Amino acid sequence: MRMRIISGTLKGRVIEAPKGHKTHPMSEKIRGAVFNALGDLSGLSVLDAFAGSAALSIEATSHGADHVIAIEIDKKAHAVAMQNIADCGVSEYIKCIRANVSSWSDNNSNATFDVVILDPPYDKFNNTLINKLINKHVVGNGMIVLSKPPKIHFELPSDCKLVQSKNYGDAELLFMRKV
Repeated sequence: MRMRIISGTLKGRVIEAPKGHKTHPMSEKIRGAVFNALGDLSGLSVLDAFAGSAALSIEATSHGADHVIAIEIDKKAHAVAMQNIADCGVSEYIKCIRANVSSWSDNNSNATFDVVILDPPYDKFNNTLINKLINKHVVGNGMIVLSKPPKIHFELPSDCKLVQSKNYGDAELLFMRKV
């Protein structure tokens, strides 16, 4: 499956999605909503914790992000992400790491980001892990974008304020700010 970058300086670039069912690529419509809400990311750092194809990481650099860490555990998805990053010419902005995101978090507890994008596997949604990533890796006043199945309940961390939520039928986006 092929996807395209939907906005920013890389608008229209075509990237590949990993084959199989281990990832669920975010639709162009939902990616558009994410980056319309986030706006200009110039000078900001971004964590894409469940990177898949790295589409969200590439969109972030397309919107000016200076530094993106993309984490993906699946070997095939990671290979596709690395190829997409290289093909889009953004290797200097995106570091793609093949790792379990929980282990990465434990080993990089001092790494903080202005924006954290969380699009975890829907079939293995883990509230505890999501909260861990928010608590450890979002700077004060930083933004969190969480994509989740609408039927899954997510308890907002006490130090986060819900800015906006959008329902797209099979996905719900939560935009939160760490206060």
